[in-house]
Amino acid sequence: MSKNQNDFVKEITNIDDDFARWYTDIVIKAELADYTDTKGCIAIRPYGYAIWENIQEYTDKKFKETGIQNTYFPVLIPENLLNKEKDHIEGFAPEVAWVTQAGENNLEERLCIRPTSETIISTLYSKWLTSWKDLPFLYNQWCNVLRWEKETKPFLRSREFLWQEGHTIHETAEEAKERTLQMLEVYADVSEKLLAIPVIKGKKTETEKFAGADETYTIESMMHDGKALQAGTSHYFGQNFSKPFDIKFQNREGKTEYAYQTSFGSSTRLIGSLIMAHGDNRGLKLPPRVAPIQVVVVPIAMHKEGVKEKAEELANNLKEKFRVQLDDRDQYSPGYKFNHWEMKGVPLRIELGPRDIENGKCILARRDNQEKIEVELCEVTTKVNEVLEKIQESMFNACLERMNEKTTIAHNMDEFKSSMDENQGFVKSMWCGSAECEEKIREITGAKSRCMPFEQENLGDTCVCCGKHANKMVVWGRQY
Repeated sequence: MSKNQNDFVKEITNIDDDFARWYTDIVIKAELADYTDTKGCIAIRPYGYAIWENIQEYTDKKFKETGIQNTYFPVLIPENLLNKEKDHIEGFAPEVAWVTQAGENNLEERLCIRPTSETIISTLYSKWLTSWKDLPFLYNQWCNVLRWEKETKPFLRSREFLWQEGHTIHETAEEAKERTLQMLEVYADVSEKLLAIPVIKGKKTETEKFAGADETYTIESMMHDGKALQAGTSHYFGQNFSKPFDIKFQNREGKTEYAYQTSFGSSTRLIGSLIMAHGDNRGLKLPPRVAPIQVVVVPIAMHKEGVKEKAEELANNLKEKFRVQLDDRDQYSPGYKFNHWEMKGVPLRIELGPRDIENGKCILARRDNQEKIEVELCEVTTKVNEVLEKIQESMFNACLERMNEKTTIAHNMDEFKSSMDENQGFVKSMWCGSAECEEKIREITGAKSRCMPFEQENLGDTCVCCGKHANKMVVWGRQY
C-alpha cells in the first residue's frame, strides 16, 4: 500500500477499537451526511440521499404492488387531536415539539410538529369514510418527522428524520391483521433482498409495542458489533384510534361500525444499518442493488493515447444496464481513486490501462472481498452482471453467518449475562411474560426484548429470569 493509501485509510478509526467513532467517520468521510448548526439535525448529502432514493423506490414499488397509494398530510397537528388517544400522546409526549407563536402573535392552540401522523390522518378518515363499500383505505406518505432526541447520531438518532408511514383502515379485524403482517413481509424483503441484511421477524412484547397499538410486529437485524437495529415495524391498532376519532361506517347489514386500523413505518435508520452491517476498515461497503454507483471505471495511465477514450466507451456501454461512474479526473492518481471509491462502498471497480486494452481485457475488483478478476472486454457486461449478483449474495451470507455466530441460548441469568458480555449479540431464552422480569433483564444485562419470533423454539419451560413457567421464546439484545 502506498503512502497516500495509508494516509487515506488512517482517516477513519479502526472498527474494532471504537465502533461508534468508526461509524461517525464513515458517515463524514463517505460523504453521506454532516452535522448542522441546527442542534440535533443533520444534512443528508447527495450520495447519502441517493441511497435513500433507491430504498424509497424499491419500497414504494413493493407497497404499490399491495394496493398502497401515496398521500400527504400536514406537518402541524392541533393539540386537541393529539390528546384524543391517551396512550398515544403519553408515549410521545417527551419527544413532541410545539409551535406556540406565529410572527408576533401567540397561537390560540398549540400546534405539534408531527412525531407521527396517526391523529391528523384519523380525523380525516372519519370525514372521508361512510360505507363499507369505501373500504379499505390503503394510504402511505413519504415525509419528515420531528422528535426531540437528546443525542445525535446521523441516520440513527436525530431530531428530524425522513421516513414513510403507512396508515390503513379496514372493514374487519381479520383483514386489518392480515395487512399488518403483509407489510412486515415487505420490510423483510427490503432488508434481505435490497440491503442484504438478514432479519428476525416477530411480535413485540406489551412493554415494547407502539403507543396506542394492540399488537406491534418487527424485523430485527444485527450490526457488526452484535447490537440490534429495528429495521421496520408494523402495527395493528384494532379500534383504538377509530373510536376516539369517530372513524365509523355503515356495514353490510346497514349498522354503524368502527373501522379497524393499521400503521407501518421505516426510516433513514436503514442507511445506518447499511453502514454498520456491512462496513469495514476501508470504509462503506454497499450491496449492488442499493448502491448509487454499482460500477466505477478507472482508467490507468490516462495520458497515454486511446486509454481515456476506451474507458469512456466501456463506461457508456455499461450504463445501458448498470449505474456507472467514469473517474477520469486527471488531478488524482489511480491509487487515490481506488481508495476514494472503496471508502464510498462502490461494489465493483473496473481498471483499464494500455496493456489491458492491447490484450482486449480489463480487471474487475470486488469491494466486498478485494478479489481481482481478469475478463475479456467483449464479455464485460455479462461478467459484471454475474459478479454483482455474487457480491449481493456474498454480503447477505456474511451478515447471516455473523448473526448465527453471535446468537446464543441462555437457560438462566448467569448464562444470559455471560453470553451478552463475552459475545455481544442475540440471546434466545424462555420468558414468563412478566414485565418485571423484562425490566430486570434490562437492568442486569443492558439487553431489551427484541421480539417473540414467529419461529418459536422450545428451549425449556422455565423463565430465564424468575424460573417460573414460561411458554414463549424471546430474542434479546442491546440496541441502537
